[in-house]
Amino acid sequence: MSEGLSAVLSRIASIESLINPQPVQSAAPAQTGSSSSPATTATSGSTDFDSLLDRVNNGTTGTTGTTGTTGTTGTGSSTSRSGGGLADKAISIAKKYLGVNYKWGGNDPQTGLDCSGFTQLVYGQLGIDLPRSSAQQARTGTKVSSMAAAKPGDLVFFGAPVHHVGIYLGDGRMIDAPKAGDVVRVRDVYEKPSQIRRVLTDPTSSSSGSVADTLAQLTGSKGSSSLGSTRYADLFEAAGKKYGLDPALLSAVAKTESGYNTSAKSPAGALGLMQIMPGTARELGVDPMVPRQAVDGAARLLSDHLRTFGRVDLALAAYNAGPGAVRKYDGVPPYTETENYVRRVQKAWGQLR
Repeated sequence: MSEGLSAVLSRIASIESLINPQPVQSAAPAQTGSSSSPATTATSGSTDFDSLLDRVNNGTTGTTGTTGTTGTTGTGSSTSRSGGGLADKAISIAKKYLGVNYKWGGNDPQTGLDCSGFTQLVYGQLGIDLPRSSAQQARTGTKVSSMAAAKPGDLVFFGAPVHHVGIYLGDGRMIDAPKAGDVVRVRDVYEKPSQIRRVLTDPTSSSSGSVADTLAQLTGSKGSSSLGSTRYADLFEAAGKKYGLDPALLSAVAKTESGYNTSAKSPAGALGLMQIMPGTARELGVDPMVPRQAVDGAARLLSDHLRTFGRVDLALAAYNAGPGAVRKYDGVPPYTETENYVRRVQKAWGQLR
């Protein structure tokens, strides 16, 4: 009798875990010195009770990517292939919108979403700014060679020219906003994608395993670049080569921080070309007012943040707000200054590349 009761209680717990999943923190851009509280976004199930019960009976609870669950991470094969972390979060966020009506041009879940509005909304909550249209999104991130190499969290595109996009879940399944009269739903990848793009970067995925190659992959550089007549280009290129960073990224940070002013001083006390705080400069062993030392110290700091967080936007947020703030909010912290800073540096970086 006790064994039967135990089985019933176990099944009830499984169902409750699907109906009332734990909230996940949304990741959005960050900054130190702010008292903003973390934004917590609760996931919500969108499937009906019969569907949930069927998944419990079939033993598919607790996995991600293939059964339409609402972000509960278990021990299923799809979870292990996703690499966890950002991919799991992207899928969890995406599944919050299951059942939302399709609306052409829609980017508001209250009124409806189209395919690219849906993906833009999901990845925006991870601090990743995707362009608005599917055709533009198909030019972001890095190319994935085939479905065999695709991972959960990758974007799958259809048509030539591209006219549709979905989020890959693994095992030949995806979540998307299909067409007029339909809703955001999980379904099979209905045809061979014309493109697959990876916008979530795993910092441990470098084929060579070296720190320099990993950072080069993250910043899109092999440690060398030509900045032409850009001020202090030689310093940025030397530091970029030394630490495996794109010199254009370092230049963009200097442009955003100080406007290339080597004697700049901020109201908060940040100094020099790269606007390094005195305490941080002491830890790095550099003089922030000496351009060569400042660039070297900033490059070392950015490379450390990239190894820690695995994404350029998060590394920039940590540079601006401190790594503690990024960890606290599990993403770019919701500080206006830091959100604007990350956007400005990324914009300048794109113009300099």
